[in-house]
Amino acid sequence: MTTTLPAQALTDAVSAFFADLGSKYMLDPATAEIGKAAGYSDGFSFYFAGRGGVLGDVDADVVYSAFMFFDQPLVRKMWERGVAVEGARKAGSRYAGAADAWGKAHLGGFANAKRFNELAEKVVHSVDVGGLSLFAGLRAEPLPADPVARAYRLVTYLRELRGCIHINAVVAEGLSGIEAVLTADNGAFFAKIHGYQEPYPDVSHLAARRARVEEITSQRMADVYDKSLSATERGEFAALVAEMKASVA
Repeated sequence: MTTTLPAQALTDAVSAFFADLGSKYMLDPATAEIGKAAGYSDGFSFYFAGRGGVLGDVDADVVYSAFMFFDQPLVRKMWERGVAVEGARKAGSRYAGAADAWGKAHLGGFANAKRFNELAEKVVHSVDVGGLSLFAGLRAEPLPADPVARAYRLVTYLRELRGCIHINAVVAEGLSGIEAVLTADNGAFFAKIHGYQEPYPDVSHLAARRARVEEITSQRMADVYDKSLSATERGEFAALVAEMKASVA
């Protein structure tokens, strides 16, 4: 039986999962060990140089503009420490390799990775990257040949695509990085992790703006899925994502 799915329903079904799964390798001690073996003094500097390395040899403020939700002095400190090891582009390639390794280690049971990749690549390559600098940099990196590693890399691309769209919505609503963090769930906890120092500003009056940010982000991602996949392909993609979720080790 052929299942069709509206674009908004697909967005609602997969976005939270991609956000969670796509960050797993960033938080895994195995990724920090890859950085340590290459000469990075700590996992955080490898994170900043690796995730931002696809932007090229740029000033830390460019990385801050692409990340946004971290304290700006922290971005500069970690970026400059990280790129001193082997440069931005090599850091970016090494970090992508860490994602590939994580995918192979944790998604080996995903039998339909090849078909997932076919549909995910349709989505990824359909996007006009204007205003989406970090996603554009990632998409320019070569994808791995291994189907499972490729599937996980594509998950990280879709995560970063939504993240870039989200930043655009935050800026359009006039929120700063710290305001966006604090108005999210567990805001104070994440503000501390992201390097912001207390006392934090009162952001209770910004709840409506934050709600609009989430709505706009969801709508724009739905637009992406609507333009790139047919209703039948969207139904198939949702089923494949459910299979991937069940396969995560």
